[in-house]
Amino acid sequence: MALFNRKNADAPTTSTAALAVDPALAALTGDYAIDPAHSSIGFTVRHAMVTNVRGSFGEHEGTLKLDGSDPSRSSASIDVKIASVDTGIADRDGHLVSGDFFDAEKFPLMTFRSTATEALGDDTYRITGDLTIKDVTRPLSIDLEFNGSATDPYGNQRVGFEGSAQILRSDWGLTYNAALETGGVLVGDKIKLNFDISAIKAALQA
Repeated sequence: MALFNRKNADAPTTSTAALAVDPALAALTGDYAIDPAHSSIGFTVRHAMVTNVRGSFGEHEGTLKLDGSDPSRSSASIDVKIASVDTGIADRDGHLVSGDFFDAEKFPLMTFRSTATEALGDDTYRITGDLTIKDVTRPLSIDLEFNGSATDPYGNQRVGFEGSAQILRSDWGLTYNAALETGGVLVGDKIKLNFDISAIKAALQA
């Protein structure tokens, strides 16, 4: 089930307002809060040229505004606490939050603010926005798959998305490295970001 109706490629061009909207999808329109207990924001980076290190950020919060008839009117805002980074090794995590990498004491948050959303195909979307790390802001596009919606046992309406993006950490001033005796460097520049998001619809105000 697609979150947003899209035009048939062979159909005449019409305005978004003129397109038929599935009532079930339109009902998903609204404001949502990301549920950090059932969401994850992670990353993968090459280590020593031969393997991958994976990590995640345990503390984050955000909101989604979904429009069930027009994806261009949907948006997202996410704040990630850098000090919550977890790669499974405390010493490595301590190095990541130090001045060599994120400098979490001076720059405690990584943020994303969307600027555009578009439908790519069945259940797939691209959200573009501004990613800020260490006071450096650059554009980022995230490809997402809509996993559907459900009402949980507590009566909360949930939606789920998963997706990924790829960045060069040096574009955000994360340039620390060390040379290897055999050639190459200790930490890769290319980072894969992974998102698995569950969000709860806000209750309507009386």
